[in-house]
Amino acid sequence: MAKALNLLLVEDSEPDAEIIGHALSKQGFDPVWERVDTAPAMREALERRAWDVIITDYSLPKFSGPAALEFYKQHGLDIPFICVSGMIGEEEAVAMMRAGAHDYVMKLNLHRLGAAIQRELDSAEQRAELRRRQLSKFYLAAIIEHSHDAIIAKNLDGVVVSWNHAAETIYGYTAGDIIGRPINAIIPPGSEDELAEIMKKLRADERIENYETFRMRKDGTFIDVSLTISPIKGAHGQITGASIIARDISASRRREQELADLNKRLQDMLDHVKTLSGLLPICAKCKKIRDDHGYWQQVETYIKEHSAATFTHGLCPTCLKQLYPQYDIQ
Repeated sequence: MAKALNLLLVEDSEPDAEIIGHALSKQGFDPVWERVDTAPAMREALERRAWDVIITDYSLPKFSGPAALEFYKQHGLDIPFICVSGMIGEEEAVAMMRAGAHDYVMKLNLHRLGAAIQRELDSAEQRAELRRRQLSKFYLAAIIEHSHDAIIAKNLDGVVVSWNHAAETIYGYTAGDIIGRPINAIIPPGSEDELAEIMKKLRADERIENYETFRMRKDGTFIDVSLTISPIKGAHGQITGASIIARDISASRRREQELADLNKRLQDMLDHVKTLSGLLPICAKCKKIRDDHGYWQQVETYIKEHSAATFTHGLCPTCLKQLYPQYDIQ
């Protein structure tokens, strides 16, 4: 099946453009072309749409191959740019190549034009893929460096090979301090078995997620962390190391403990509170209350036994007037 090809031809001769298109049709392409022969026409064509290939004659009445190459470079394009001419010497051809053209083909040798275009299309795709990978690596590096979580890589011997800025903040070691040293520097004494178990799982191609433990800072203090540990694999799928994402959860652990302490205090308070409910038999005259055993008790005695309330005694205004009428107490 013929390969579609959007072709921009910088050519002053319509018959020559037809010949080039016909030659490419015979060489496995389905070319759709536009012909331009002046600088304004080429500029407009480059700004209007994307092209797969640019083919230029070397010498035109109102334009030239070198000038077309400059337009191409000004637009920052990375597509095949090939000079096809009937009158170009070796010196001019070399100058075009040095200036940035990908190839030149004599009009008498158009049988090699298709192969030259395919070769340069493949090279352009490889360059584009390389740029995509480099851009992906750039963004990945930026994400790692600006992450709030510590992101660490180590080899299978436990030696640290990368250490981001958050790791410096969380653990207190700079990258210069720790890269090239064993990860044991942040493992608290007595946790060697834990590290051995982690390494065993990694070698078995197991991923460890949200594993809560504690680690040791450079100053010797301990911090609570949540770890996600994944195997790092080489080009052939072999495990070569591990990536570790560590989140400092010390603050959340403190909040959890504070909340637990508060809940305990509240529960302790509730355990000491007694409530009164239901119907209470009370004497209409002396106001004594009959308890659960049938004994009549003073109100304050009963309430003390059934709640956390205490009493302080005094006289209400009505009783004051009855007991001490001689005093004008308001």
